[in-house]
Amino acid sequence: MSTLTRRAAATRATPTRFDTALAWSPRPGPGLVLRILLCALALFVFAAPFLIIITGAFSEHAQASRLSLLPTETTLQNFSVASDRGIWEYFANSLVIAGGGLLLQMTVSVLAAYALARRRFRGRALVMGLFLLTMMLPEEIIAVPLSVVLGDLPVLGLDLKGTVFGVILPVGAWGFSVLVMTEFMKEVPTEIEESARLDGVGEFRMLWQIVLPLCRPALGVIGIFGYLMIWDQYLLPIIAANSPDDYTLTVALSILRADVEVGSGVVLAGALVALVPSLIVYFCLQGSLVRGITAGATKG
Repeated sequence: MSTLTRRAAATRATPTRFDTALAWSPRPGPGLVLRILLCALALFVFAAPFLIIITGAFSEHAQASRLSLLPTETTLQNFSVASDRGIWEYFANSLVIAGGGLLLQMTVSVLAAYALARRRFRGRALVMGLFLLTMMLPEEIIAVPLSVVLGDLPVLGLDLKGTVFGVILPVGAWGFSVLVMTEFMKEVPTEIEESARLDGVGEFRMLWQIVLPLCRPALGVIGIFGYLMIWDQYLLPIIAANSPDDYTLTVALSILRADVEVGSGVVLAGALVALVPSLIVYFCLQGSLVRGITAGATKG
């Protein structure tokens, strides 16, 4: 029998291995039952709040503490009451701030990461440290200084309070986004850049057409996390507002909750409105998020 024949016979004789991320076995047994129960418990813990929000938003007599798979006495009155309380105006404010803030944050992150990853200059570590400080300082510590700065912007002397720019500018630089983009851009081979230099490629074209397309997974990562960070801002919109009309949807939900004239159903309806954009962004960018996390885990 030839060597190839023996190897083929050994391969057929070897049972097929069943590998999964959770190390599940295809054969029934106590271990498989335990894993199924644990997964069901985890699914219930994470899915229960979503079920409460969805069913409560469409129930006439909603209770935030009661879990129900289907709405009881289905109605759209909760959304009507929330609309009368100006929920859609707050929603529009949040969309403008989230869109403008995310665009500014991604632009700053890409430009800063390109300089930190592909160029050598004195004080590079100091610049990176300053970006990382935006992740280390709690909002409560910088609330008062930030309020003063927004009321009288240094050099320009502008008052940004009461405008969307008062919320957009402070979230324009985030250490997490800069760090992620910097680490991805460091992995771009220098040979590609050197070849492009020989063809006369300039800095902007180098970034836009060569480096940035190779970092698309990282763009998905910073897009999702950056959007969630901006959308969930609570203290900053309060600091930058001159009146309740300037609040975002996140702040408006706390106002609805404190309103004794509305019930839990109205609050849950507002929470569902706030939840939908986040789900849309996640589902649109989840492929880039998975590729970005996988690429970061397999580098090196």
